[in-house]
Amino acid sequence: MSEKEEIKLKEYSGILSLREKEEIKIDEYSETRTDASMKNLSEKEAIKHNCNECSNSDTKTDNDSMENEKAQITHHINGYVNKTFELDTSTIYQKHGKHYHGTASDFMDFDDLLLHIGEFGRYQKILFLLMIPFETFLVFIYFTQIFITLVPEHHWCYVPELQHLNIDERVALAIPLTNDGRSKCSMYAVNFTNILLQNETNKGDWPVKPCVHGWEYNRTEIPYATISSDLNWVCDNATLPTIAQSVFFVGAIVGGLIFGRIADRYGRVPSLMAANIVGAVGGIATAFTNDFWSFTICRFFVGFAFDNCFMIMYILVLEYVGPRYRTFIANMSIALFFGTMACLIPWIAIYVSDWKRLSIYTSVPLLLVLLTPWVVPESARWLVSQDKIDRALKIIKRFERINGKSVDPAIYDIFIDSCTKIRLESASLKQFSVLDLFRKPRLRKITILLILFYMSISLVFDGYVRNIETMGLDTFVAFTIASATEMPSAIILTLILDRWGRRWLGLGTMVLCGLCSIIASFMPVGILTIVFIITGRFFVNFSYNIGMQYCAEILPTVVRAQGGGFIHIMGYVATILSPMIVYLGTINLALPLWILGILGLFGGSLALFLPETLGKTLPQTLDDGNTFGLDQKFLDIPCISRKTDVDEIQSPIPEKS
Repeated sequence: MSEKEEIKLKEYSGILSLREKEEIKIDEYSETRTDASMKNLSEKEAIKHNCNECSNSDTKTDNDSMENEKAQITHHINGYVNKTFELDTSTIYQKHGKHYHGTASDFMDFDDLLLHIGEFGRYQKILFLLMIPFETFLVFIYFTQIFITLVPEHHWCYVPELQHLNIDERVALAIPLTNDGRSKCSMYAVNFTNILLQNETNKGDWPVKPCVHGWEYNRTEIPYATISSDLNWVCDNATLPTIAQSVFFVGAIVGGLIFGRIADRYGRVPSLMAANIVGAVGGIATAFTNDFWSFTICRFFVGFAFDNCFMIMYILVLEYVGPRYRTFIANMSIALFFGTMACLIPWIAIYVSDWKRLSIYTSVPLLLVLLTPWVVPESARWLVSQDKIDRALKIIKRFERINGKSVDPAIYDIFIDSCTKIRLESASLKQFSVLDLFRKPRLRKITILLILFYMSISLVFDGYVRNIETMGLDTFVAFTIASATEMPSAIILTLILDRWGRRWLGLGTMVLCGLCSIIASFMPVGILTIVFIITGRFFVNFSYNIGMQYCAEILPTVVRAQGGGFIHIMGYVATILSPMIVYLGTINLALPLWILGILGLFGGSLALFLPETLGKTLPQTLDDGNTFGLDQKFLDIPCISRKTDVDEIQSPIPEKS
């Protein structure tokens, strides 16, 4: 068995670590074939579906090879990688029966089985709809903290002696004038009772002192009490909400590692349930906090659920959908469900109008996850990797029944035999780790560039999400408008990513995002500022999806899952800095925009030094990764290239003579 075949077999059999938070942007066809080969593939799928008796023919062999190639990257996503579907097993086992103890027709993987039980039948459509509550949970966990820590822009010292006066009179009498208007953190150091008795007026020459009785807030800006206003996290304590936001992302890193291990050992459904339960408990407990440390600890545990509360379900649904439907599911579920709920969360906050109730109302629904075992099937691929084939078959037959299919028992026999033999073959294969990405010079360079590229994208994206006050609009309106860019960006990217490639789109969208941010920083707050900031958010949505896809493609197969998880965690590390960058807006509104703009230009430029993956045979071994892209020119642009790699793609692993 050759080195590449051994690596393929290792991935299929589940030796590689599952926990790699490689953010998902799935595009089955684009990673290994050009548009021309896509069309060819669709034709072959039709032939395969209608000619099951021709399993030994060249058409079936070629089709199975390409189908499993597509499945390879589909399941290298966001940390819960399906051990049994990480590679192109058909290339090994169906090349005229050379590398397997049997013939090509003796081997069947899960994607082959989906052709019989239904690739996108009634059950898969039910699972697609079941993604709605889990994407809602993600929105609640990600965005609720923003709305429970908001601080009204206009606030001033509370003066008990003046509460019988109206707001304008109180402010005029007690609050000093500064270059930026009335002071937010100081008041006149006088006896206001005597001032009122003597009917004195403020001449501006009274002594000044810090606020001593707390603050008052302009409730027309934020029409409800937040924890920041209740605990007066302003002035000297203004950094506290920022620190709490950053600790949330520290929790996300820890939670990702913990729930990834749970998913590896106990299954996807238990991990999905545990993530949501921890998030629910942390969110409910948040409502009962009354100081910074208790609040921050609760948000740390809520951070455990970030991403994990939804992504495991996301992976499960994609596992059970045929390869040709996965691009649609991957993109449209985010665009429709996540984008819609992100637009609604500001108005839910206003409707509830209390930070404690908002914490509870957005946390209790997560407990619906307790119903998951009765409505969401465990990953059949994970069950197979754990040698629990009987349980996997029970789930598969449920799909068969609900989808109204009838499968020949011989098909299941072939599938069982394939799974059993794969596990027996896998025991002696070599182990690889993330450290192997740094052992070869060129692969090390690519890995470092990819890490920096993804970190810059993550930081800029989250910065745009949080930096809504710069727009000069009502906070809730601004957040809604910015979130509304999710859907069109996802749809457009789906249409152009396979034509223009990752490299130039990564450069273009990040640079345009950066330019929009920089231009907006030099403009006075107004309609043009809003246009440029919203446009920047639109472009960084593109970049985020491109970055996730790059992670799923450019790393060698042998460490792709682990490496993708490592890069994803590094994205979390970068995001810890995002609240701090946004906080600089309290010093100068333009500062966050300058920083985000520079990061956009820097991150975009890194994409030019990464190899293009569109239409290329993806690297399998570490040596492949070290040489991947050497045949590409710096100015190669996929959409105008004269040649494609279709011929090379047809046989990604050479036959052993």
